[in-house]
Amino acid sequence: MPRFRPEVLLEIGCELFVAAGCTPSDARTVVDHLVESNLFGHDSHGVIRYPEYMRAIREGRYQARADPEVVQDTPCTAVVDARGALGQIGAHFATELAIEKAQKQGVASVSLRNTCHIGRVGAYPLMAARAGTMAQVFANGGHFGGQVVPFGGIDGRLCTDPLAFAAPRREADPILLDMTTSVVAEGKVRVASYRGEEVPQGWLIDSEGYPTRDPKAFRADPPGSILPLGGVAAHKGYGMAFMVELLGGSLSGQGCTRGAPVVASNGVLLTVHHIESFTDLETYYDEVESLLEHVRSSRLAPGFEEILVPGEPEFRSARQRQSTGIEVDDKTWSMIREELQHFGINSEHWKPE
Repeated sequence: MPRFRPEVLLEIGCELFVAAGCTPSDARTVVDHLVESNLFGHDSHGVIRYPEYMRAIREGRYQARADPEVVQDTPCTAVVDARGALGQIGAHFATELAIEKAQKQGVASVSLRNTCHIGRVGAYPLMAARAGTMAQVFANGGHFGGQVVPFGGIDGRLCTDPLAFAAPRREADPILLDMTTSVVAEGKVRVASYRGEEVPQGWLIDSEGYPTRDPKAFRADPPGSILPLGGVAAHKGYGMAFMVELLGGSLSGQGCTRGAPVVASNGVLLTVHHIESFTDLETYYDEVESLLEHVRSSRLAPGFEEILVPGEPEFRSARQRQSTGIEVDDKTWSMIREELQHFGINSEHWKPE
């Protein structure tokens, strides 16, 4: 697989999105998000999305230029309609608004609709944590729903329904939880398919409900499905998906799953807490470090060298990949080159390492 320096992938992405009609500022917002996803080890939400977003813009499903607007507003809440803007544009707008409101009022919740695919949901509470606040986000797929089976079923009826949380630390990387309520994100199945790899047992079932390790079974005709999070306790992931559907879908106005064939937009609810409205900031930081010290004091299970806290794998991956580069599978790179060619951009300008 070709390997690229992050700045090369940033340059390629900005060229593509500007050529597709985005402003340079909006292009950089979207591309920064996607490349950071690769850096964090979430290749499912990284540059693999360049061709997907390009096609969606050409087909009119995503708008290259649109200005999000606040359609309902109170001191502590807001509803944002992104008017079809690229998901990262709408979600950044909503997150900045929620942070600003929380810093004034103590707590703020902002919902977001009509904004396409917002990407890696962990990016948005991380923005809040870097601003010194604590945040959580819930995102559904609007009326889309056919990827994940309900507990006890064999037909896909739910979206992967991700949620994320982040909290700041004193002079250290924030705590960061970024997860789906399904056992795996759809994009990770896509990555395995592009790389010609099998997926782990317990990720997928085929169209008849039988376990499969073949990622192509997910998009077969008829399609397979992803399992809810939890294994023998999958009712827990299934229940969490309902929570995300209702918080992200109903409160945003984007709606809840009902089997639509494509994702028109994520429905999003972001809640931000201003820490100093609840406790002294230094006391908070002391509690965080005390918690981490206590958790890490556990004896290690066989095969483990250390106990990590949520977010550490991502931040370690980012530091490593910033230095060693980002691998892009051959199929994704071929598709990116096709998009560059579509816009008359010479892909030979950028060489892998």
